[in-house]
Amino acid sequence: MKTMTQEVKARDKPMIERDHALHLLHEMVRIRRLEEKSYELYSKGKIRGFMHLYDGEEAVAVGVMQALTPDDAILATYREHGHALVRGVSAGAILAEMYGKQEGCARGRGGSMHLFDKATRFYGGNAIVGGHLPMAVGMALADKLRGLNRVTCCFFGDGAVAEGEFHESLNLAALWKAPVLFVCENNFYCMGTSLEFHQSEPDIAKKAAAYRIESRAVDGMDVLAVEQATHEAVERIKAGAGPQFIEARTYRFRAHSMFDAELYRDKSEVQEWRQHDPITRFVDLLKQEGLISDEDLEDIEQQVQAEMEEAVAFAEAGAWEPVEDLERFVYAENIPPEELYPLPTPEPPAAETREITYREAVREAMSAAIKRDARVFLMGADVGRYGGCFAVSKGMLQEFGDQRIIGTPLSESAYTGAGIGAAMNGMLPIVEIMTCNFSLLALDQIINNAATILHMSGGLFHVPLVIRMATGGGKRLGAQHSHTFDGWYAHTPGLKVLAPATVEDARGMLESALADPNPVLIFENSLLYNMKADLPVNAGPLPIDKAAVRRAGNDVTIIAYGMALVKSLEAAEKLAAEGIDCEVIDLRTLRPLDDATIMASVAKTHRVLIVDEDWRSGSIAAEISARIMEQAFYELDQPVERLCGAEVPMPYAPQLEDASIPQVESIVAAVKGMVQHG
Repeated sequence: MKTMTQEVKARDKPMIERDHALHLLHEMVRIRRLEEKSYELYSKGKIRGFMHLYDGEEAVAVGVMQALTPDDAILATYREHGHALVRGVSAGAILAEMYGKQEGCARGRGGSMHLFDKATRFYGGNAIVGGHLPMAVGMALADKLRGLNRVTCCFFGDGAVAEGEFHESLNLAALWKAPVLFVCENNFYCMGTSLEFHQSEPDIAKKAAAYRIESRAVDGMDVLAVEQATHEAVERIKAGAGPQFIEARTYRFRAHSMFDAELYRDKSEVQEWRQHDPITRFVDLLKQEGLISDEDLEDIEQQVQAEMEEAVAFAEAGAWEPVEDLERFVYAENIPPEELYPLPTPEPPAAETREITYREAVREAMSAAIKRDARVFLMGADVGRYGGCFAVSKGMLQEFGDQRIIGTPLSESAYTGAGIGAAMNGMLPIVEIMTCNFSLLALDQIINNAATILHMSGGLFHVPLVIRMATGGGKRLGAQHSHTFDGWYAHTPGLKVLAPATVEDARGMLESALADPNPVLIFENSLLYNMKADLPVNAGPLPIDKAAVRRAGNDVTIIAYGMALVKSLEAAEKLAAEGIDCEVIDLRTLRPLDDATIMASVAKTHRVLIVDEDWRSGSIAAEISARIMEQAFYELDQPVERLCGAEVPMPYAPQLEDASIPQVESIVAAVKGMVQHG
C-alpha cells in the first residue's frame, strides 16, 4: 500500500503574498469543481467515452503553471482537464468539448482526452501513454533552432516511464540541450498497476539523472513546493542549462477512469491520502498564516460555482457539428502562405540540362530548400557525418552545419515524434528513416500523432512534415530491410504518400511536399538511387496529386509505381516488339490516388494489369482494382489482373528473392496471357 512515507519532504513554506495565495487556491478549487461537475455529467450520460479525472493532483498543474509564460508551450496526457483550465482554456470550452459540441475547444473532435487550444499554446492531451514526449522535445528543439528563449512543458504520468519514448526522448533532449521541462505526475499507479510492480527502480527522478538531466522530486500535494521547484527549473532552462525534470509525487483520489471498477487498491489507502488533500492542506496553511478568512473561502466557492454553472449552460446550449463537415480537418485548409515553404515560381524547362542521379536529385531538392527557407532542416540517424545510409545527404553537414543537418541516435520513434513537434512549432522538418522496415518503430508517432492531430484539434494544429524512407527488395538484404509498407501508410487518412520513380520526380515531388501543410511520406526505392537522367538546369517543383502516363498505348493499361514502374516500362517495350501496345501509368502518389487518370486509361484500353511489389492481400493493387470495379466496370473487357509480391517475408537467397518480386519477364507473361484470353 502506498503511504505518505514515500513522499519527499516538503520544503519549509516561504512567505507568500495574500493575493497570490488566493489565486493559487482559486485555481485549485476551479479544477476540483470542474472534475466534480464532469463526474456528475458523465453519470447522467451527458459525457461518454473515456474520462480521466484529476481530483487530488490539482497542486501539480497549478504550481507548475505559475512559472510558465504565455509564450511557453504545454503538452499533457489524457488526464488534462486541470492543465487546460489553469492554462486559460475556459471551463465552458472544456465541457463543450467533452459533450462533443462544436463550441468545444477542439470542435468536439477530441473529447475529454484531447483538449487543444491555440491561443494558450496548449498542444493537447495525448491518449497514447508517452506518445507526446518526443513531440515535446521537437517543439523545444524548434525554439532552440530559432533562438527563442521559451520553454516546452510536458506533463506525463508514472506509467509513461516504462515506455520506450520516455527513454528515447530524455536522451534526445539531453543530447540537444533542448529547453524542455519534463513533469512526471507520479500518482503511484499506472492504470491499475502500482509503481512497485511496473518499475524496477521506483525513484523516477533517478531515471532522468541517468541521462544527465537535472532532476528533483517534490511533494506534489504541496502547491508551493511545486511552484518553487518549477520556478527553479524554468530559470535553469532559460539560462541555457538544458532540459529539467520534476517528479511530482501526488495521488489521484478517483479511479483511473470512469470505466474503472477500482478493485486494485484499498479504500483505506485512498482515505489516508485524502488526509493530505492539496486544497485542504493549503487552506490550513493560509489560515495559520492569517492570510485567508472563511469569507474568502465562501467567496471563492461562489465564484467557482457560478463559473461551473455558466460552463454547463454553455455546453448544453452548444450545437452539434453538421454531419456534412465529417471530412473536414483530415487535411489542412486555409493555411496562411507565410506558414508554408515558398515554392519557386515555375519556369518553362530550360534547354540546358545536366545529368544527375536519383540520389543527387533528392539531395539537390533538400539543399535548395535549406538555402531558401531557414525553417527547413534534415534530421535522422546518420544523416550527418556518415552522409546517410544511402549517401543521399553526403556533404550536407559540411555545407550547412549541424543546426540544419541533425544526426540522431537510432531512436526512430523519438526523432520522428520530434519532427512532428518541430513542425507544429513553426519549422519545416525533413525526417529520414533509413528503411521503411525501421519506420515501424515510429508507427505510433506517424499514425497516432502526425495523421490525427489536425483532426483531433478541430483544425487548430497542422503538421507540415516530410518523412523520407528507402523501400523495396532486390538488394539481398533479407526480410527486415526489404519490405514494401507504403500501402500500410496509404491506408491512413491524414497522410499523403508519394512514391517517385524517376529522377525528375525525386527532385520535384520532394520540393512540392515541403510546401504541403500536411505530413507527407516519401518512399524511395533504394534500387533507384543510382538511376541517371538529364534534367533541365532550372528543374523545379512537380505535382504531388497526379499520376503520370509514362507511355501511351491502346491494348492494355499497366499501372505501377516505384521500381515496378521501371520494370513495367521495360516490359512494355518488349511487348511492343511483339505487337502489343501497352499504356503505362505511374501512380507517383499513393494517397491521394488519381482516379481520373486511371479511369481515363481504362476507358481507352479496356484491360488493366496492376503491378505492385507489395503483398497481394490488402495492397494498393487491391484498392485500385476495387476502384476500377466501382467506377469503370462497364469499360472492362475482362477482369482486372494483379501481379504482386509473393506472400512471404522477403527471402535472402537470390533466386527466391527474385521470384518473390514482379520481374520484367513476369509482367510480359501476364500481359500476354490477358491479350490471348481477352
